[in-house]
This record gives sequence, structure tokens and C-alpha cells, in this order.
Amino acid sequence: MTGDIPSGDTPSSDISSSDTPSGDILDLGPQARLVARLAERATDEQLAAPTPCPDYAVRHLLGHLVGLAQAFEQAARKEFGPGLDTAPDSFLPDVGPGWRDELPRALDALAGAWRDPAAWQGMTRAGGVDLPGEVAGLVALDELVVHGWDLARATGQEYGPDEASLEAAWALLTPTGDGGEGPDGLFGKPVPVPEEAPLLDRVIGLSGRDPGWRPAA
Repeated sequence: MTGDIPSGDTPSSDISSSDTPSGDILDLGPQARLVARLAERATDEQLAAPTPCPDYAVRHLLGHLVGLAQAFEQAARKEFGPGLDTAPDSFLPDVGPGWRDELPRALDALAGAWRDPAAWQGMTRAGGVDLPGEVAGLVALDELVVHGWDLARATGQEYGPDEASLEAAWALLTPTGDGGEGPDGLFGKPVPVPEEAPLLDRVIGLSGRDPGWRPAA
């Protein structure tokens, strides 16, 4: 997140299924595995390092990833409970002592849950917001793409999401032109990025982050 944009904000409830690629069932597996690899390579010394989310150190970002993976798995399975009613900016997440095992398990379970076509149908709930299933799946994938970039930048790792995941994030974040998103977009005020910039940079800009962010020397 850049500026005062809450990390992991869930888009407002006025998003409709028309904001997603119609009928698409997207595979969250490649992006989930990429995030798991980035987390595996993060050192214990880097847990206190800053991230593009001003309120989050690496440990908080990793804790957020655990929580969002678990929440969106529940959303896919329509397992409604208190975990789906908690706004993501209502507390500061953190990692527990077993996070190195917990996070890859949660990411794998998340990807598996969204392979079920039923996950993309009907209504579900995430972050205290009711959403069509196909929108929730796209939001989950976008969270992995953007927070994967956050983690890679914070820990000095290369980052290359697969094209399908990037295009899905772009589809979610790109303004539709009907004014529904408002000047601040779905997740926060976009950072201007040249049209000729790589798709990843444009996605990151639309998420409210500066694609040129680097940790301070």
C-alpha cells in the first residue's frame, strides 16, 4: 500500500460480476506457489524490514497473507463465520512461530478451494463485504499478485507473476468508465504509470503503489 491506503482492503460491495472476465474460472495455484516461494526465501532478519505498505513490516505482511488465504478459502467454500466479517484494516496482523509451515499450507488450501467451479457461483462474503463468488475469486488472486510484489520488493527478490494472473488483476483494477469506483479506484488512489509501462507496473500503480518503490538504503 502507498500513503494511507489500507493493505488488503476489500473492494466495495457495489462491484458486480460484470467486473470480472465472464464465466472464467481462474487457477490461483501458480500465483499461490509463487508467493509461497517468496516467503520461503525471506530471512528471519528481514521480518522487521519495511514494505511498500507503510504500516506493515515484512512480518505483518506475511501475517496478512496467512489471514487472507484462510479467509478467502472460507469464502470459496461458503463457510460463513466471524473470519469473513473482519475488516482487513481493523487490526495489525503478525506471524506466529509456525508461520513458515502455516503460510504455504494456507496458500495451497486457498488455491484448491477455488478450483471448485461452485466457488465461483452464487454469493459469498469476505472482509465484511458480500460479493459474487466470481468477484471474490478475482479479489483473492489480485491480493496474491499485489502482495507478492510487496513481499518481493521488501525482501529484494525478483518477481514475475504469470500472465493470466496479471491480466486478471488488471481486469479487476481497471476503471470501467461508469464512475462506480470513484477517483480513488477500488483499493485506493492509483499512482500514475505510463501506458507503455509493463503490465505489472500498471497493475501495481492501479493498486495505489509506486512501482519504483525500493527499501531505503
